[in-house]
Amino acid sequence: MIAAAVPQTEAAYAASWDHLAEELLWLDHLLYLRLLERRRQAGEDPLEPFKGLVLSEQEILRLLAGGTRRPAPSRDPGEADLSATLTLELDELAQRIAQRRDASAREGMELTLPRLSRIFHLSPFEERCLLICLAPEVDRKYEKLYAYLQDDVTRRKPTVGLVLELLSSCREEELASRAAFEPQAPLVKARLVEVADGNGGSSTLLSRTLKLEDRIAGFLLGSATIAPDVQEMAELVLPGGAPGEAGLASRDLRGRIVEVLRELLVRSEPASLVLSLHGPYGSEKQALARAVCADLGLPLVTADVERLLAGPRPFEETAWLLVREAVLQPAALCLRGVDRLFTEEQGAGRPHDKLRALLDTIRALSRLTFLLGERPWSPAGALSLDGFLDVELGPPDAAAARALWEERLQGKPLDGPVEAGALASRFRLTPGQIRDAVALAGSLARWRSPRDGRIATDDLAAACRAQAGLELSRVARKVEPRYGWGDIVLPPDSLEQLREVCGQAEHRHVVFGDWGFGRRMSLGKGLNALFSGAPGTGKTMAAEVIARELGLDLYRIDLSQVISKYIGETEKNLDRVFAAAEGSNAILFFDEADALFGKRSEVRDSHDRYANVEVSYLLQKMEEYQGVAILATNLRQHLDQAFLRRLSFTVHFPSPDEDSRRRIWEGAWPPETPLGDDVDFATLARQFKLAGGNIRNIALAAAFLAAAEGGPVRQAHLLRATRREFQKTGKTISEAEMGGAA
Repeated sequence: MIAAAVPQTEAAYAASWDHLAEELLWLDHLLYLRLLERRRQAGEDPLEPFKGLVLSEQEILRLLAGGTRRPAPSRDPGEADLSATLTLELDELAQRIAQRRDASAREGMELTLPRLSRIFHLSPFEERCLLICLAPEVDRKYEKLYAYLQDDVTRRKPTVGLVLELLSSCREEELASRAAFEPQAPLVKARLVEVADGNGGSSTLLSRTLKLEDRIAGFLLGSATIAPDVQEMAELVLPGGAPGEAGLASRDLRGRIVEVLRELLVRSEPASLVLSLHGPYGSEKQALARAVCADLGLPLVTADVERLLAGPRPFEETAWLLVREAVLQPAALCLRGVDRLFTEEQGAGRPHDKLRALLDTIRALSRLTFLLGERPWSPAGALSLDGFLDVELGPPDAAAARALWEERLQGKPLDGPVEAGALASRFRLTPGQIRDAVALAGSLARWRSPRDGRIATDDLAAACRAQAGLELSRVARKVEPRYGWGDIVLPPDSLEQLREVCGQAEHRHVVFGDWGFGRRMSLGKGLNALFSGAPGTGKTMAAEVIARELGLDLYRIDLSQVISKYIGETEKNLDRVFAAAEGSNAILFFDEADALFGKRSEVRDSHDRYANVEVSYLLQKMEEYQGVAILATNLRQHLDQAFLRRLSFTVHFPSPDEDSRRRIWEGAWPPETPLGDDVDFATLARQFKLAGGNIRNIALAAAFLAAAEGGPVRQAHLLRATRREFQKTGKTISEAEMGGAA
């Protein structure tokens, strides 16, 4: 009996399973029809009882009759009428399914099979192939059906040949459909089905079995569990969970990103959005990505590139599985450590093969991807620039940093008041570094005072210094500050200037933040000073005094070693220094600065022109640097006035006068050093015009002479050491001078 006509409108499916159940009913009709066609073509077969080995025809017909709600047919002329009826019902069922799918789409019901088809751009044939492979995952009866139709009870999975036979109406259609099982076809490339060859690669394509990939089967049946292959290296963050810490410093940026993404996600173009978040450690890139997805109501799949590279599978395969998982959820994708996919030779703008493969996969599948790294980069043609957004994250401004310090220190046991603004001025830390610094300061306090563990200012300063400096140690020499204000002897005006340097460093948060000067300045927010004077007049000591006063690390860079005769090398060396110092919060002390900052004269040749380029480049890097930079030179008169105007301070270190020399002589000795009664510092200061550095060298040499004789330091030891100090510089002392000092 022919079924009634299908109505013009059909109700939407209530759930994906309702749709799959009706698709499986369609498959039952198809299998029944193909069995009848095979029987009609084969006629009476004496070997029929042995078909499928132990599977009898009656059992197969019983299975099919149950699915199609029809009695098992017998071999009689009425079988042709049954085939015609099944054909008509098959067409009507296909129309009904199509109408209900359309109705579901209009009502916003996401059905898993159509969604999978849309994601991977599957043809109707490929979608039916997935259905045939899904059937044994739902009901084991299909294993027996496939085994019978393939004349082999051991072949319980469909083969390529069986799929082609079931879904093709003629030989030409079968040949054309073979392309669906080629390596670059969606079914195979996207790893939706596994094509297995049980004969070690010698089987024909028609004999190879098909199995639905486990994650795809789970997806079609409504499972949201991450695939086991991806679970070990990825994490799913649901939008309803905690969005993570996206510190105060990034709240405005977070709102802007959400606004832009909302605008772009409602459009069909660009099909793939990639947001590159780059910045130093602790800039809370992943926390920002989580917070943005929480605001958008999107789940987020996060993974680390380093773990993908170390996994057992090839990187390209693992990347595909990860991106596919994000799409199936559906969720945005977040990959940490993308810098790992760059090589030094190729540069930051050129992705190597693994990154290119990752970007190709993202472009093919992912709607929204966050790529996190420390270095800026551009896709350089690997991905359409229409869908690429680049966002740089750095340390917060003074006001935001102060708020972060106050938030982190709230409730902590403190050993006295802590000025959060001063910490924000001295140490340019990212939100994550501020968090780590407070935690480390607590550890230092507990080690220092186990009883109460109260955090002191010194603990916080030490913890802040520990947050950076590893990279800088490779290009500069760290100097341990040991001198304080009581150790340095300078004219009052020079000392006052040094204190002003410290004052500016401590109160930048007030001027740039609270008083708004920071909004009017794009460059020059750092603190630059020039120390000029003869060797030994105290330039290095002054840098140590400032570093100790501010609680900052001090790094010495010898500019004579940075300058190169090869064009472009000096800039590379300077760039390496400033790049390493960017997150260190250190004081940079450039010694021998006149090796580079000589007086810029008229350009007479190409070398003069390039020397000016080197000076300009250093000036630019100094203006970009947010910390304290000190330049030391012996010849201030050779410096260009245009250069001096771009410095915050110029402090002159004159050769000490007699009174200053006497004070230096008196302060050169540790309290433990035994001094003889005949030592006369006033006479030494009057008789020998020495710089402070020379005096300290003499004091040390005299101490060794006295220790060798087993007695205190006497005037004779000082005179002998003085003679040696003059000999080092090629000068001689007359007997009259020596006698006058004796």
